[in-house]
Amino acid sequence: MLDSIKIKLQYLLPKQGLTRLAGWGADKRAATLTHWVIRAFARFYNVDMKEAQNPDLKSYATFNEFFVRPLREGARPVVSGLDMLCLPADGAVSQLGAITGGKLFQAKGHFYSLEALLAGNYLLAEQFKDGQFATVYLAPRDYHRVHMPCDGVLREMIYVPGDLFSVNPLTAANVPNLFARNERVICVFDTEFGPMVQILVGATIVGSIETVWAGCVTPPREGIIKRWTYPAAGEEDAIALEKGQEMGRFKLGSTVINLFAANQVRFMPNLSNGTVTRMGEPFAEALRAPAAAAEPVVAEASVTTEAPAGVATAEPQAPKDY
Repeated sequence: MLDSIKIKLQYLLPKQGLTRLAGWGADKRAATLTHWVIRAFARFYNVDMKEAQNPDLKSYATFNEFFVRPLREGARPVVSGLDMLCLPADGAVSQLGAITGGKLFQAKGHFYSLEALLAGNYLLAEQFKDGQFATVYLAPRDYHRVHMPCDGVLREMIYVPGDLFSVNPLTAANVPNLFARNERVICVFDTEFGPMVQILVGATIVGSIETVWAGCVTPPREGIIKRWTYPAAGEEDAIALEKGQEMGRFKLGSTVINLFAANQVRFMPNLSNGTVTRMGEPFAEALRAPAAAAEPVVAEASVTTEAPAGVATAEPQAPKDY
């Protein structure tokens, strides 16, 4: 009964208004009140501040500063190996597996369309036909910066407006098409083993989604799809990110979805629904085509550089403190 009430409330409550209010409050410098809220949050959710670069709760001037706190050096070692992908975020696996018939598994009894998740971009969806997906849910107590699972060059970013339902396990099990209807930022990368998509999904009270190359992508929430394209690898101003490097962050809550093309990766066998994740730990193994018999296998170092964004159809706010 209680779960049913919680779901009904999500349909009835003004989620956009609540999210704007939460974002406003989380960015305010309210001195004693801010410190009280941070202490209460950390105690209620049992936040491990020993992992933080700065463990002193009183040092954070706003709730957002506390929420996107960086970790201390070495807190999240990144798995080595050219063919090993690392988990992009702290949290827990919601679902992972094959994309079958253009559908992704959300929860018991619920599937949603790959094309709908990608905002109707059928050409992009075709690249992931019969591929693999993984959904990681970030709980309030988790570290909320999102990192690259592998080396990649940014091809495009797409902002998709939508609802702001909660993305916790209860909602995933009861709200159809949850991840295809919520606000999200779709980031498309070219990698050594094919295209890879990393999607940052918004939710109730998520005041902001940011990326390291564009800063704050949302808000504002203008209700229209926005798309930015970027130079290819080797071109001037190409945006190349390394495995384990930060690529974005949530200011409160949410979920990360990864998409991989068919026959390109194999997820680690220990990962399943509910598995606790830590950024940097083994995520998947790249499946590379075997080298020709007459040719020696040569491991080449991957060289990446960071550069500002290239071509964009809209101009997000510049990043502040990355």
